[in-house]
Amino acid sequence: MSIVAHNLKDVRARIEAAASRAGRNPNEITCMAVTKTFPAERILEAYDAGLRVFGENRVQEFAEKSAALRHLPDAEWHMIGHLQTNKAAKAAELFVAVDSLDSLRLAEKLNLSARLLARKMAVLIEIKVGEEEAKSGVAPDSEELHELLGKAPEFEHLEFRGLMAIPPFADDPEQTRSSFRRLRELRDRIAGRQLPSVGMQVLSMGMSHDFEVAIEEGSTCVRIGTAIFGERTKTTI
Repeated sequence: MSIVAHNLKDVRARIEAAASRAGRNPNEITCMAVTKTFPAERILEAYDAGLRVFGENRVQEFAEKSAALRHLPDAEWHMIGHLQTNKAAKAAELFVAVDSLDSLRLAEKLNLSARLLARKMAVLIEIKVGEEEAKSGVAPDSEELHELLGKAPEFEHLEFRGLMAIPPFADDPEQTRSSFRRLRELRDRIAGRQLPSVGMQVLSMGMSHDFEVAIEEGSTCVRIGTAIFGERTKTTI
């Protein structure tokens, strides 16, 4: 068994335990492998270990890896990092989903790019749950969020599936619980409005250091990098 397979076995056991504590079905929780800085060879190890959903943070980095990975027909490639509007067209070519939609302008660009490719892209709206200036995302209950949700029917080539967030890092995962809870509550409020063309079935939150708390608070997709692949180093790229 490879190190990646061994680590993944441990992660899955932790997912099941967290789901059990919350009275949830672990099969309803997607484990996404975050593969930024890791080469195609390591991603293939994860694929061989059974992973099928992968998240990348940079368009150009994944473009350089994609040739070595395109023979995996049932693998899903998601863009999870901040996406500049001038890279929307390339992202539409490379990814099946953008989980970091953070502006109306980006939605317009992605919709146009997907239309030119005659395809539909899944998207998650990234919500800014902390006060960090460097973090991307739409503020909860902001006018920008309401406008984006209201214009969703106009984006015929985007499929709105839910929300994503990256809370401020905390050494103690319990300190992120309130952020996860707020995101779930926001998702529930939006879902309750039954807006046209807006699905809220996906709640992407939780990473290697806090995914168990995220699952207890309702996450349907956890984004795991270090716990599967090990610590990133400058020589990992």
